[in-house]
Amino acid sequence: MKKILAIVAINLSVFGFSQAWTGAGDQKAQAGINVWGLGTGIAATYDYGLNSLISVGAGANVYFNEKDDNPFVFARVGFHLQETLALPPELDIYPGANVGVAGRNFGLGVYIGARYFFTENWGAFVEAGNNGSFGVSYSF
Repeated sequence: MKKILAIVAINLSVFGFSQAWTGAGDQKAQAGINVWGLGTGIAATYDYGLNSLISVGAGANVYFNEKDDNPFVFARVGFHLQETLALPPELDIYPGANVGVAGRNFGLGVYIGARYFFTENWGAFVEAGNNGSFGVSYSF
């Protein structure tokens, strides 16, 4: 019984401090795999919290297809609904928009995403929209 209580206490101490969104000054970096949009590829983003609702950031996606690689470099804005929806601290749902350069063309995208943090710094994310991706998220 003591072993079970010790394991539960250790897990609560590790998982108990995870925060998906803390508002102003919050910083998240994400890396993952694109699963639709211009094809499959890799994605990386960074978000910085301006307040409890809004974050700004940047990112890059590179799509691979039969003809050539299609990079998309963009700025992004997200609207974090954790407080509004009274979500648990480990979970954040955020719609947003991207604007940038896709290859030689102007690119615009919208998305809805979710992050779930397993520890204080590490979590998982999924985003769906014009550019969908999933992967790992790191909190600074």
